[in-house]
Amino acid sequence: MQHVKIPQDRIGVLIGEGGETMREIEAEAEVRLDIDSENGSVAVDAVGDPVRGLKGPEIVRAIGRGFPPEDALRLLEDDMMLFDVVDIDAASRNKNDMKRQKGRLIGESGRTRELMEELSGASVVIYGSTLGIIGAPEQVDAVRTAAEMLLDGAPHGAVYSFLEERHNEMKHQGLEYHRFPGSEEA
Repeated sequence: MQHVKIPQDRIGVLIGEGGETMREIEAEAEVRLDIDSENGSVAVDAVGDPVRGLKGPEIVRAIGRGFPPEDALRLLEDDMMLFDVVDIDAASRNKNDMKRQKGRLIGESGRTRELMEELSGASVVIYGSTLGIIGAPEQVDAVRTAAEMLLDGAPHGAVYSFLEERHNEMKHQGLEYHRFPGSEEA
């Protein structure tokens, strides 16, 4: 059994209307969820296939970090699918700097975050003080590197060029089959 703590405002998303999302996660990941809605603690207990059960805590964490349940459940589609988190707060000097850094990652009208998704094929969510990524290893690596470049102060143009280069490499290697529905070709 593993315990995962998620923000209070994400518990409703994890449970879903009438417990629908919770039951879907339990069925798909072959786990049992015990949710303490008072403190945001979720006990995840594998009850079926232990390999699928290992993805249960990751699915709960992903929902806790702002992903819609349908994106988090994609972690079950393939053993290679990963969930990763970039801590924006750790790269910030203070609250104002954190706001600025978040703004750089989101971009004007959300364009930078959208380009990270489009050019990597990963799913990207910015929530609270984190940037979450779900995708294949090479997709997660591309987004993590791009985010770290932006947090280190790299110009957006340089980051977009890096992402386009990685996109072309992945395409050349035939890795686009991992693309998320909704992260369409640019």
